[in-house]
Amino acid sequence: AGPASSQRGGRLGPHPGVSPRSPAGMLSVVAGLLLAVAAGGRGSPAGDQESPPGSRFVCTSVPLDGAGCPLPPVPMQGGALLPEEELKATVLQLRETVLQQKETIGSQREAIRELTGKLSRCESADGKSAAGTWKKELGKGKDTMGDLPRDPAQVIDQLSRTMQTLKDRLESLEHQLRANVSYAALPNDLREMLQRRLGDLERQLLSKVAELEDEKSLLHNETSAHRQKTETALNALLERVSELEKGNSAFKSPDEFKVSLPLRTNYLYGKIKKTLPELYAFTVCLWLRSSASPGIGTPFSYAVPGQANEIVLIEWGNNPIELLINDKVAQLPLFISDGKWHHICITWTTRDGMWEAFQDGEKLGTGENLAPWHPIKPGGVLILGQEQDTVGGRFDATQAFVGELSQFNIWDRVLKAEDIMNIANCSTNMPGNIIPWVDNNVDVFGGATKWPVETCEERLLDL
Repeated sequence: AGPASSQRGGRLGPHPGVSPRSPAGMLSVVAGLLLAVAAGGRGSPAGDQESPPGSRFVCTSVPLDGAGCPLPPVPMQGGALLPEEELKATVLQLRETVLQQKETIGSQREAIRELTGKLSRCESADGKSAAGTWKKELGKGKDTMGDLPRDPAQVIDQLSRTMQTLKDRLESLEHQLRANVSYAALPNDLREMLQRRLGDLERQLLSKVAELEDEKSLLHNETSAHRQKTETALNALLERVSELEKGNSAFKSPDEFKVSLPLRTNYLYGKIKKTLPELYAFTVCLWLRSSASPGIGTPFSYAVPGQANEIVLIEWGNNPIELLINDKVAQLPLFISDGKWHHICITWTTRDGMWEAFQDGEKLGTGENLAPWHPIKPGGVLILGQEQDTVGGRFDATQAFVGELSQFNIWDRVLKAEDIMNIANCSTNMPGNIIPWVDNNVDVFGGATKWPVETCEERLLDL
């Protein structure tokens, strides 16, 4: 530089108040340099001669609006521009380019501010959840999360598409910024902030997608369980209808049959398909006819794991007829070995072990302390005509029932004496609510048979 450099520190200073890194500052520096070069060209045409002593270069910034630097018409000399005029044209072109870049930067910054504002609203915690604000942004003002579609997969697809759109917009924005401005125009901290916020938003989306997947799985499981319960109920109903249809085909009515056990063996017996629930009281009623001697044997027995004598009615040898509950014994004042039809009912409750014995509708005995406070265990096997030493087996021929059985019913409560009388005199038909006497609920084995039974009135005449 000339003498001015030694007087001013050897440096061309920028215009006051203008950042040397801003576009305006860069323009001032370039314009000043060009003017200085032009001035130097006038003072030293050779370009390599030193300036006269005492002369100095003056650097002046060019205003952005161009008011301080009027451009005269460019004369043509031999078809080419003068060096000074060429420099001025170059400066003007540079100014126009910088103005265009400034406008582009302004528009891009507006887009960045808009995107930043949207991301800020997504992350705001001003009383609304981030998920709620995100829902409104994604739905363009419509709260789509509050009213989910019936298929959660649609919501997941919608969130994924919206996320991809935002990412595409950001990539396009970065590409345009890299193409139109220098990298210094987009600070690293702004880029990092945008990437961080976009990452947070993506994590929120993934969390919401996971929640929707869990809800979908839970809904599927609940639907499957409900469907299974419905199918179970329908199957039970169909089974009941089938039982009634089969019963009607074998007998006039599903309950108008009897089981015949003509021999004292350990292989003739009937089996009730259904089992008992846990009982705190019960009533057992049946019609039977037997003339076996000594003793009619075992009309029925109920065994559970760990207790073969949970409920047993037996007349063995010359002993009176007995009721066993949990292997505890009560003797009943019943007399039924005369070869005639008799209606027998036995009631029991766990409270104090109270029991009652009815024959042909009349109460003949009562007692207490028979397995008190012991509930009848569920899930056992109910056998007609045999006494069980193990659950469902190990029958003893000497304890087998010989005769005929019908209308074997069990209730989970103590029936009133009036109800028992009405059943015995044929004025009421009351099937058991736990075990009803139905053809399809009784299987026979070993030669035991099912036959049509006499009517209730005919059985009464046999008494």
